[in-house]
Amino acid sequence: MAHSTADGNMVWVSGSGAALLIFLSHMTSALEVPLDLPQPPTITLQSPKDYIFDPRENIVIHCEAKGKPHPFFSWTRNGTHFDVEKDSKVLMKPGSGTLVIDISGEKAEAYEGTYQCTAHNDHGTAVSNNFVIRQSRSPLWSKERNDAITVQRGVSLVLQCRPPAGLPPPLILWMDNNLQKLPLDQRVSQALNGDLYFANVLPEDTRSDYICYARFPHTRTIQQKQPISVTVLDNRPEGEHRPGFMLPLGPASTQMVLRGETLVLECIAEGLPTPEISWQKDGGELMSSRISLHNFKKMLKISDVNEADAGDYRCTATNKLGTAHHVIKVTVKAAPFWISAPRNLILAPNETGIVTCRVNGEPKPQISWFVNGVPIANTPEDKSRKVEDDTVILSTVQSGSSAVYQCNASNEFGYLMANAFVSVLAEPPRVLTPPNQVYQVITNNPALLHCSSFGSPLPTITWFKDSQTSVKDGDQYVIHENGTLEIHVAQPLNSGKYTCIATNNLGIKENHVFLEVKEPTRILRQPEYKVVQRGMSAVFECKVKHDHSLVPTMTWLKDNAELPDDGRFAVDTDRLNIKDVTSEDEGTYTCIVNTTLDRDSASAMLTVVEKPDPPTDLELTDQTDRSVQLTWIPGDDHNSPTQKFLIQYEDLLHQPGTWNNLTDVAGTSTTAQLNLSPFVYYSFRVLALNHVGYSDPSQPSRQYRTNPAAPDENPSDVQVVGTEPGSLVISWTQLTGLQSNGPGLEYKVQWRQKDTDTDWSSQNVANDSKFIMTGTPTFVPFEIKVQAINDYGSGPEPELVVGYSGEDLPLSAPESIQVMVNNGTLAEVHWEPVSPNSVRGNLQGYKVFYWRERGLHETEEEKDHKEQVLMFSGNRSEGRLPGLQPYSLYKLFIKVFNSKGDGPPSPNKTFETPEGVPGSPSFLNIVSSSLDSITLEWGPPKNSNGRLAGYTLKYQAVNNTNEVGPAKYMNFLANETRITLGNLNASMLYKFYLSAKTIKGSGHIITEEGFTVMDTAVPSRQVDIATQGWFIGLMCAIALLILVLLIVCFIKRNKGGKYPVKEKEEAHQDPEIQPMKEDDGTFGEYSDTEDHKPLKGSRTPSNGTVRRDESDDSLVDYGEGGDGQFNEDGSFIGQYSGKKEKDTHEGNESSEAPSPVNAMNSFV
Repeated sequence: MAHSTADGNMVWVSGSGAALLIFLSHMTSALEVPLDLPQPPTITLQSPKDYIFDPRENIVIHCEAKGKPHPFFSWTRNGTHFDVEKDSKVLMKPGSGTLVIDISGEKAEAYEGTYQCTAHNDHGTAVSNNFVIRQSRSPLWSKERNDAITVQRGVSLVLQCRPPAGLPPPLILWMDNNLQKLPLDQRVSQALNGDLYFANVLPEDTRSDYICYARFPHTRTIQQKQPISVTVLDNRPEGEHRPGFMLPLGPASTQMVLRGETLVLECIAEGLPTPEISWQKDGGELMSSRISLHNFKKMLKISDVNEADAGDYRCTATNKLGTAHHVIKVTVKAAPFWISAPRNLILAPNETGIVTCRVNGEPKPQISWFVNGVPIANTPEDKSRKVEDDTVILSTVQSGSSAVYQCNASNEFGYLMANAFVSVLAEPPRVLTPPNQVYQVITNNPALLHCSSFGSPLPTITWFKDSQTSVKDGDQYVIHENGTLEIHVAQPLNSGKYTCIATNNLGIKENHVFLEVKEPTRILRQPEYKVVQRGMSAVFECKVKHDHSLVPTMTWLKDNAELPDDGRFAVDTDRLNIKDVTSEDEGTYTCIVNTTLDRDSASAMLTVVEKPDPPTDLELTDQTDRSVQLTWIPGDDHNSPTQKFLIQYEDLLHQPGTWNNLTDVAGTSTTAQLNLSPFVYYSFRVLALNHVGYSDPSQPSRQYRTNPAAPDENPSDVQVVGTEPGSLVISWTQLTGLQSNGPGLEYKVQWRQKDTDTDWSSQNVANDSKFIMTGTPTFVPFEIKVQAINDYGSGPEPELVVGYSGEDLPLSAPESIQVMVNNGTLAEVHWEPVSPNSVRGNLQGYKVFYWRERGLHETEEEKDHKEQVLMFSGNRSEGRLPGLQPYSLYKLFIKVFNSKGDGPPSPNKTFETPEGVPGSPSFLNIVSSSLDSITLEWGPPKNSNGRLAGYTLKYQAVNNTNEVGPAKYMNFLANETRITLGNLNASMLYKFYLSAKTIKGSGHIITEEGFTVMDTAVPSRQVDIATQGWFIGLMCAIALLILVLLIVCFIKRNKGGKYPVKEKEEAHQDPEIQPMKEDDGTFGEYSDTEDHKPLKGSRTPSNGTVRRDESDDSLVDYGEGGDGQFNEDGSFIGQYSGKKEKDTHEGNESSEAPSPVNAMNSFV
């Protein structure tokens, strides 16, 4: 099966695009004749023209050929016949013309010469190239004595090598006695001729073992020249001078190069300072990819030379004193090269054909023609053959005129020789391409469908697709001369069966091939650049899309090589995982996806970062008493740029073993100017910070000691506090050892009373951070100073701090206390502030202590009255007392307080609060209900807040649509706590609102709701036989025994569980509750506007039906009070009877109440 290359071109063996070019060129240059047909010989393999052999190995001269019948071979040496059979050392391989010459024990020189191979059969003779066979040689170095060389510093020098001429030429190396290569640089150069050039010598060039070595590659031997001794003197050094050329000499030179070879130009200059070399081409640019510079720009190489490379090349040597120029004129010659080599020719009898031999070269080659190895001029005249320079014309050929023609093109630089046979045959077509060949190609790539054929005359090739459509040359298709069908850009619609038909005048032959156009393989998600910290994991993704019929294989490479054999690398279906990343894992990772037809690849780099290496080589310079310069060499930043350097110090005198941060500098710096303190034994170290973190600390610097000095600063945070009467505490933050600046550190404490003319008192304190003054007046201001001193002097003048001596409790209480009562809950207090002297400290404010003695309607005082305190900060003279209880008797007193505590209390002051509105009644209960009445009972408010004047009751009816009726109001005396409301509607829900009142008005409202008893004549909400009137009458007419039996059956038939009414109530509260329409007294939608208490449920309409579209709740949802109600099935819902305070229970428990059904149940 044929396959395509990476770029989609189809070849038999996968390869690069160059393979396709070779293949296409052969489609028109090579004609293959089936080996079962008669044909002249064709040379298939031969040795190179120039053959240098190693005398330790056999000589093998290749010559292979094919033909029908198989050819036999003969050889010439130096132009005469070489009888192989007579030389026992020479063997010709069976079926081949290849010679194997055993030169062991023989003189190899005897077999040097020019050899040529000839292949013969009945249809012609083919000849090979001339093979020049030479023995490799490595002659010894001629004996010579090298005089010691003595030169002055700065002069130029040439050490000559002059190796013996070998075959092939040797490789030259300059080394010392230890076989170490001598270093080459811009100053020291080895030329192509092997000599060693010094642009200027230095004292370090002095040595006695400059040795030139010659390595001969074929014999694998190395020979050396005698050592050369060079001594460089420095007593009369050469001064600086302009450049000059040592090689080539003079201002200009010439050089010839052959086309296709590599041009090497060399310019070596001397001068001081060492010159720099640059190149340019007159009238051209040196920008081609074929051009490269070597040997520190002293050598220019141009590969694969062509005619355009001819011209003048200028090399320029430059130093600060001037320039020198040398022009090399390059000419390009050419050995003969093919434009069109002769091709084999198949002709049918009476056909005409030509054999061409088109070559070029400089100078122009001479062309010679041969037939079967004989110059064509020496063969019998043939009227059907005509030679015109590079062309042989054959007209009306006949059977039996087959031959092999040789073309030889030569000039002074070489020759070309090629064989081309002319075979005269009459043969019907045959297709050489195997039948039913399947070709696969990737979409949008060229497809080549082969139809290799043979016939004489040459067959005509036509193509059909799917056995119907004729394929013609056009934009989409190209039919090549050899019959191959090319589709420029293959698409899926081009898939299918193709038929090629070969036709000539002797017959017709067809062959079928198949084309499959596949979807390309593409990497959809490519690996992405990763920056990973050492020790973490890296993941590269590589998601692929491919044709479903192709099986991709994924390969990962690191730096274009296989992944390391390491368990940390795990290749998954579409990703590469690298665990515990190390710095060695850095590189380019490539995902390669291969199918049998194509491939795709994508790469991404992995950068491994880690914390920096610590800085090294810490040095201290520019040392003074108060500063020093620190320098260091940064460590490796491990791919994460250094952000900053942190300098730390250790105080070996005051804090040994503790490192403190001193300063930091930018990551680009390698020095820091450090400000120091006196009397410190410094040692420094440096840490580097990058994105990963801090490096390990560097090795400490050497110790640096600064001289003692007086303190530079005084203690900080000086505080003066009077904690007790008659005393004053002075405290401060001590200086550190680094701040002491010298030995003998003490603190000089100075004080005097403020605003007096007294002298300063002082006391020195050592190794402490406070000083306590005693015997001071109470709360008097003092001026304080604390100064640092040591054995070398005093610190700067300290700052003045003012503080007060200790406080004592205040001596007096506020006077002239007045109370103004604003209302029943708020009063204002006024007083005369105390004198400042009596405070004896820092005035903090006043405290008002007050409590409720009793209510005004009470006769006795409360025993455990709760005292309350309000504080008023600062020098106040009034304050407010909120949250008082109306109609009450209160008392208060006031104290002044300072930081030490409270002063004495003022005399008690009594005041009364006026009446207010009362609280809500303590309870409101429905104690009984009937068909048309409800009895209510309530209790007085817990807080009447005055003299109770009575109660106001409001009530409203609520219908089955939650609409409320007109409100009715009733007033009661203070001693009335019960009422029976009559003339109410049966089976109706009522809402009640009750409030107490004083002369100040009504207080908060308490609410309740309840039903009147249901009228038994009202139909039940469900049409149930147990609630029908005719059924009840019928039951009364039947005997007691039958009645009892029927009742038992009825109970069993209608018994059922109760609705979980409480849950229904909570889940289905009516969200649309509106207030009663007050204007017309009609029913509006019900709303508990006073206390927003939701209804317990909906009620049953008087007609006994249930409106399911409005509410799913049963009638008993409102059954909080009264004598009990009925369920929808007629059963009694006892869990809703009882008072409001009781909990509602679920289950089958019920409390009985008088009703028709329950009455009958009681008989059972």
